[in-house]
Amino acid sequence: MADERAPATPPETAQTGPRIRWDDTGLKSSYANVCNVASTREEIVLLFGINQAWHAGQREISVQLSDRIVMSPHAAKRLAILLENVLREYENRFGPLPDPRAQG
Repeated sequence: MADERAPATPPETAQTGPRIRWDDTGLKSSYANVCNVASTREEIVLLFGINQAWHAGQREISVQLSDRIVMSPHAAKRLAILLENVLREYENRFGPLPDPRAQG
């Protein structure tokens, strides 16, 4: 009796999935030393900017916001995992970073 099952999918196709092509034609680079996060049930909003406190002891600090990234909670969870991994690699290579929650 002949084997009538479909041929097996080659391992490289089954494991890799679709190829991703990164299109950077519209990419812009921004520097940020401040980030704030807000959320609703449907989205997470990241606000990025630059702290304008150039002198110690200022009574008011201006933060110039430059970019707002809006994403789904699912995309935010993936971002959190990626950031955790890259920070772990960074600290393994260069040493631990101080915990910002411990700073006043």
